Amino acid sequence: MGVRNCSRCGKIFNYVAGQPICETCRKELETDFQKVKDYIKENPNQGIKEVAEGCEVSEGQIKQWVREERLEFSKGAGVLNCEQCGAPIATGRFCEKCKAAMTGNLNASIQPGMEARRKAAMDAAAAAVKNKGGMRFIKN
Repeated sequence: MGVRNCSRCGKIFNYVAGQPICETCRKELETDFQKVKDYIKENPNQGIKEVAEGCEVSEGQIKQWVREERLEFSKGAGVLNCEQCGAPIATGRFCEKCKAAMTGNLNASIQPGMEARRKAAMDAAAAAVKNKGGMRFIKN
């Protein structure tokens, strides 16, 4: 825990984790978030610019909430583009196609390493039992 200045208002506060903003500004942001969320529900086909003007919240803040997947615009609004391929998206940072590709690539790179570590651990345990008569494992 440390002492920091709030990035929004400049007041000094005890920083624990997360965004470096004080409790007062955090509450104001949450109030703004609820206002934007309600506005989007009532006006589903509005873009970020119209929502920002209607709620008096910055476009940057709304985009941040969309990237964090706290807000989702209707499919037709096309408020953001996928950071990978540029396709229009309603929420998050990546389109579903790119998310699936990244997940597949990640799983493919992790699986061989996990299998090798599991085999090495089992071999080491078997060697320990054989050589020292210490630890024993019951096979399921």
